[in-house]
Amino acid sequence: MKKYFIVLLFQAVVLSGLAQPGAYKNTWTKPPIHIPNHVSTDAPLMGNGDLTMSVGYKGDCLQYYLSKNDFWRLRSQADGLSGPRVVGSLAITIVGFHDAGFTAGQQLSNGVTTCLLNKNNQKISVKSWVSAVDNLIFIELTAIEKATRVSVHLTAPENKQARLNIGQRGDVYWLSRAFKDSVDIPTEVAVALKTINYSGNTIELQPDKKLVLALAVESRFKKAEPLKYVLGQIKNTNSHTIETQMLRHNRWWDAYWAKSSVNVRDTVLMKAYYQGLYTMAACSRDIKFPPGLFGWTSTDAPAWNGDYHLNYNFQAPFYGLYAANRLQQAAPHDAPLLDFMRRGEWYAKNATHTRGILYPVGIGPMGIEVTRNFAVGGYQKAADIEHGGLFYQQRSNASYGLINMAQYWRCTYDPAYGKKIYPYALAIANFWEDYLKFENGRYVIYGDAIHEGSGQDMNPILSLGLLRNAFGLVIDLSSALKVDENRQTKWRDILSKLSDFPVQIRNGRKVFRYTEKGMDWADGNGLGIQHIYPSNAITLDSKEEELQVARNTVDEMKRWQDTNTSNSFFTAAIRVGYNPSVVLAELHKYALHTYPNGFQLNNPHGIENSCTVVNALDEMLCMSAGNVIRLFNGFLGDQTASFKDIRAWGAFLISAELKHGIVSDVKIRSEQAKPCTLINPWPGQKVHLIRNGKSSETMAGVRISFKTRKNELIQLKPIA
Repeated sequence: MKKYFIVLLFQAVVLSGLAQPGAYKNTWTKPPIHIPNHVSTDAPLMGNGDLTMSVGYKGDCLQYYLSKNDFWRLRSQADGLSGPRVVGSLAITIVGFHDAGFTAGQQLSNGVTTCLLNKNNQKISVKSWVSAVDNLIFIELTAIEKATRVSVHLTAPENKQARLNIGQRGDVYWLSRAFKDSVDIPTEVAVALKTINYSGNTIELQPDKKLVLALAVESRFKKAEPLKYVLGQIKNTNSHTIETQMLRHNRWWDAYWAKSSVNVRDTVLMKAYYQGLYTMAACSRDIKFPPGLFGWTSTDAPAWNGDYHLNYNFQAPFYGLYAANRLQQAAPHDAPLLDFMRRGEWYAKNATHTRGILYPVGIGPMGIEVTRNFAVGGYQKAADIEHGGLFYQQRSNASYGLINMAQYWRCTYDPAYGKKIYPYALAIANFWEDYLKFENGRYVIYGDAIHEGSGQDMNPILSLGLLRNAFGLVIDLSSALKVDENRQTKWRDILSKLSDFPVQIRNGRKVFRYTEKGMDWADGNGLGIQHIYPSNAITLDSKEEELQVARNTVDEMKRWQDTNTSNSFFTAAIRVGYNPSVVLAELHKYALHTYPNGFQLNNPHGIENSCTVVNALDEMLCMSAGNVIRLFNGFLGDQTASFKDIRAWGAFLISAELKHGIVSDVKIRSEQAKPCTLINPWPGQKVHLIRNGKSSETMAGVRISFKTRKNELIQLKPIA
């Protein structure tokens, strides 16, 4: 199957400024084409969190690439032959449209994408969407004014490891693709295609008669006989089916957008906010198979095997989903980390001679390790590989996996979720209990590279932050679940005596040092602030001296547009009270530095930046780290903003409005009856509480705290 390359120029979208996703769309003025041996970042992207689709155009062919989160070649071997694989593609060849003019628009409200081709006053419109409720795809072709000949074919790339079958049954065309040879776990997927209103796969498309293509896709993980299933599913698909599917599709998207909302004046940021949430809705919902590095797969050779890269890339797109109250999209994150625990225990026992778990840099789903037995040479040094595992001398990968689990727990306090992740959190605690060295009254980390292959670093600042997150979480889980409470004394001792964050002087200012001994600084990443965020080890309640060092570090780095850590840099800056005017200005520039589909220009790491703007805006509107709620902390002066149902630590859903610098309409819904602490939004004024519509107590002070009941709605009003 041929692949093509074209450079897509970004064109800013003029926005209406309405605070609803329906007001925003992606616009292409040149054809997005998939890059050879990579996954395109410039294409229109559609999906339902399990089945995903992207589109490119070259010559006279419009190509729809089909991918599925659970279709991988699953083998624990770093041979370049394992990782997510493209399901196949639908090629629509249009006679007379070679190198035609191309424009496209995609509605963020429901993902419906329309491409318009124009050649010699002849036009064809192609509308496509992936059903949000079933693994069905619908593509509608319309010839405008003149008849046009089109041909339709299912195809897949040549691959010696794949078993490919293509056939026809009546008026249905089908394709099945499988990886069953020399694998740890066999995989299989099937596609069935039916043309509606026309018959055959070569069609004279008339201006008064649309061609509708319906496709069904399913995998062996969902159905034992996927080909049989999709053939049965597509057989009875007709115009009525499509109408029903569209109604259900729109209902799903309406409910998704209703989970929470924000409104700020900057329409560029608003578009980027909804774009990020759209992207994650389209690629993350399968509870066992989260999206890999790129989310969408258009080739059998994605960079880095398209794996789950554990030293931030895999975790980053999930950062913003918890505060945004998109828990269904966040939940898939955990499965591969939990499934890898047995292998992680083996590595801990054999590589570091400890209890607990030790994870390499790259894994796949279902316990698969796609970086096993990596070849030495080039970027990889001999010391980077231990017992066949590619660690880059890092000990923090498994602990990094706890970041998003901690966020889910703190934002929901769901007991069932706590029980699910507790074994993982406990394994992290076990590892560090054994690995840490207690010297001169403090716990010290030795032999842990902060950067891939940076060497035998001492006290890397990221790991020091991750440990504070991990032990704080395991204590919280232990107390909530009433298990291992006798171990809390040790865990609290580690927290209280863990080494301080290393510092240094740069350009006359005290800033954080990447390690106590080893790498001191790096201009190619922002790892020196990740103890602040996403590790949550520094908040606005930290000591002022530490906060000043943090602000100095942010100012010294200025890594607002970074191919590694922009997704954490903005939130870290907000978290420590860095100049909000600068943060907003840089966030605006960041949101403009994208392809039309929201992917960052020149960033090779796929979906990792999807929710950078989402996370930053939610943090500025409603910060809750450390169980202290701060409203509109990043907005000053006469600014106007509002939000509804941002999810906060303590399992609270919070709504509020800011008009010309004055806060109003503060509502807090408590899901788990946790105590609530709030920085008074009306400095110097008393605050009156209304509980479930009934007048209640009045409170005063800079910081107010009050008890809550389960599912209680509390309104806060100022008293002049």
